[in-house]
Parts: sequence; structure tokens; C-alpha cells
Amino acid sequence: MKKIHYLLMALGLVWVSSCELDINQDPNYPTGSDITPELQFPSVINAVADATGDQMFNYAGFFAQYFDQMPEANQYNDLAELNLDESKDLFNRCYRNIYAGALTDIEDIKTKTTNTANIFACQVMRTQAFQLLVDNTGETPYTEALGGGGNSSPKYDDGKTVYEGVLKELDDAEKALKDEDLITMTDPMLKKDLAQWKGYANALRLRMYLRLIDGNVSKDSYTQKVKDLLSADEFFKGDVAWDVYSDQEGQFNPWYDCVFGLSASNHCAAYPIVSYMSETGDPRISYAIKARASDNTYVGQLPGSKQESRIVGAAYKNQEVSTIDYGVTHSMPVYLFTQSELQFLIAEAQLRFNSNDADAQAAYEAAVEADFDSRKIEGADAFLANDGKWTGSKDEKLNLIYMQKWVALFMRDHMEAWSEIRRTDVPALSPKTAFDIKADATVYTPGDLIAPAINKKGGKNIAMSVPYSSDSRKFNVNTPEKARQITDKVFWDVK
Repeated sequence: MKKIHYLLMALGLVWVSSCELDINQDPNYPTGSDITPELQFPSVINAVADATGDQMFNYAGFFAQYFDQMPEANQYNDLAELNLDESKDLFNRCYRNIYAGALTDIEDIKTKTTNTANIFACQVMRTQAFQLLVDNTGETPYTEALGGGGNSSPKYDDGKTVYEGVLKELDDAEKALKDEDLITMTDPMLKKDLAQWKGYANALRLRMYLRLIDGNVSKDSYTQKVKDLLSADEFFKGDVAWDVYSDQEGQFNPWYDCVFGLSASNHCAAYPIVSYMSETGDPRISYAIKARASDNTYVGQLPGSKQESRIVGAAYKNQEVSTIDYGVTHSMPVYLFTQSELQFLIAEAQLRFNSNDADAQAAYEAAVEADFDSRKIEGADAFLANDGKWTGSKDEKLNLIYMQKWVALFMRDHMEAWSEIRRTDVPALSPKTAFDIKADATVYTPGDLIAPAINKKGGKNIAMSVPYSSDSRKFNVNTPEKARQITDKVFWDVK
């Protein structure tokens, strides 16, 4: 009952704070003294979790080529075929949840408390919120946002400015911590453990530093910062997860609640994830992918192919492809940062910047083991001794880290999977088309991404960002005049 209480409280607070679009001030937003930071903070976490765990989880699942549209349904044809622009309203709910929900709540909390530990925890969430905004649309309102009703049309700042700005805010908030201050806000996620919040902050720094480095931003400075983080080794334990959901209608995980509400099966497994996990004999394939009843095999659908007659011939049937098992997600937490992702990032950093093969291997194996444990699937040791074995050149080991991170983020954090694909270019985009692969599967390297067979953007494209919120276009005159295309890259994606 305690978890349900927190969820309902958080949902209620988010609802009242999200009913107005104005990201500077909501005239209907309750700011009375009865709404204390102790009660308000769960709504901050819930708003970020709802953004990343619902809409982002869905569209990034298509972009990371975990999902494709089920053959006999049509809900997400546009996602599968990259038929996306501002008119599709892809980013609106995320935009509102983060600005009018999480970020507005944080600003209100900061007017009600001088407790430096409370302010620091809020800043950690603010940092992740802005990271998500930049990673989706490249630039976003920041320096002029959330400053009150005097500016209803804040300018859009470039992603580098936002990243570096919130990282400085995070450093300043941590330096300001007073020894006597403890977190007093309701905190179902990290249980008011300030050490865990510091570890979460360090993990966010590591994630964002790597993106800045690969975006050619002050590479030497951020490389040293990464080395300092590795040396200090002060990261969170377990997962950072918003674990408030249960297997009861009205209390479901937000993504499951959405697909459950549609009363239809819309997600089948995509060809790349099925082919790679099958090739590597990965027992985790059974976690959320259903084998075909006819022959107990796993079959992924070629991306964007369900309406392409040159590939499907007679129309596909649902039973011809492996479906996504919605059941594993009904009470699944929203993972804001998994231990597995953290260890993969550490493994990469140790290998790239410290040339420390032993520590990189230890972190890599810890990452794989953490993911197996998360899914309650046995066989991690056998997998690491065979297809997941740490072997090869430095570049081959980095590729192994990236590929296994892609697997481990499946049905965990699709937004980060999509971002890491863009940062690392792994999985690689296959030089072969869906038509080539349909004609001869042997030309395909298992795990490579595949340009959608029907691609409304033309050419051999995959999604690199999302269009600006159409609500921003309507209400903020400073929304960039040029519409953002899904083929436009964010600032850290320079490869």
C-alpha cells in the first residue's frame, strides 16, 4: 500500500503541474505552503520517469531496433517507417512532463527549502531532465526557461551550453552541501541515502562526459574528469529505478499502461536484436521476446517492412514473427540508470582512457552479470565464457562492450540505448538493405541496424533526433524557425 500511496500522490502532483504548457510559469500551479518539498519531490522523479519510461521508451525502442510494428496492427507504422515531423506530436507529452512537471516542481521546491541535501537531490534530477531534452531535440530552452511569467517564450539554447550548464550546476550544488544537512524529502527511489544520490550524480557525469568527449568538446578536460571519476570510484549501488508500480490496473508501469489501454498487440521483435541474440546464444532472448508457437524459434521482422509488398509478398501474419511479451513490464520499474549501463560505461572508460584491460574486463563482466541478475535469468558465467567472452583487440573489446550494452538496455532504458547507438555508431548500420537481407540472409552481419524498408525520409536513414514539440511551436515564438528533421544530429553525435 505504501508504494501505491506514493504513486498516486506523485501522479496527482504531476497532473496539476502539467495542465498548462507555459514552461516558465503555470497560473494553475499550486504553490501554497501546504505543498511541502517533502510531499512534492516524488512528483519530480515521477515526471522524469513517466517521460523516459513511456513515450521515450516506445519510440526509442523502434529507433534502437528492438521493436517493429506487428503485421496485423497499425498503431506505430509512422515510427517503423520514420514518417515523423512536428505534426505527429511525438515529443509533446515528454516536453510537458519535464518542463511543466519535473522542472517546475524543482523550481518551486527551491523556494521552500534551504536544505542543501534536498537541493542537491533536486539538481541531480534537473541534470538528467535536461540531458534527456538535449538528447532528443538537440537544443532546448534553458538559460531563459523557468524564470517566471515575464518571459513566456524562452530562447532555445544549443545542446553544448545546456550540458555544460547543468553539469556546473551539479558541481556547485554538491560543493554547497553542508555536513549537517540530510535529505528530508520523501524519496521512494534512493531512500534518502545521500551517498546514493552522489553516486547517481557521478554516473550522470560519466555518461555526459563521454558524450562531450565524443562531441569534441574540451576533450582533454573531460577526459581528465572521467579519469578522476574512475579513480574515486564513488558510484551508486544497485539500480536507480522508480519502482512504484504493481500488477493492478491504474497502477501499471506507464509504458505497459499505454499498450494495455490500446487493447491490441502492436509490438513485434525487430530483426537486429533477434538475429544478434540468436547468433550469440543469449538466454536473455526469452525474457521479453516470445518464440513462435509453430516451431519454437525466434523471428524478428525487418524494420519498416510490414507494408512493403516486395518483401512480405502476401501480407505478414502475426504468428510469423516473434511478439514482445508485454507481461514482463506490467509492474516493471522505470530504470533511470541501471547498474549494468554504469558498469559498461566504466569498462569503456577504463579501456579507452586508462588502457586498463583488467579493470575494463572486470567492469564488463560485472555489467553482463548485473543484467542477467536483473532479469532473473541464469547462465551469465557460461555466456561470458563463450559468446560474450572478453577477447580480441582493443577495438574488438570496445565493440563487445557497446553491443552487450545495447542488449542489456533492451526492455530497460531504450532512450539511453538509442543515445548510445548514436554516440558510438554501434550497432553499425548495415550496408545491406532490407531487400538484400530478405533475398539472402547470409549477407547480413547479425546485430547490424537496418535502414527501414519503407523510409519516409528517403535514402538510408535511421533516426538521429526527434522534431521539436508542436506545442512549443504553437506557444513559444522562439522555437527555432527551421523545423527539426529526425535525420538532424545532436551536438555530441559527430561521427
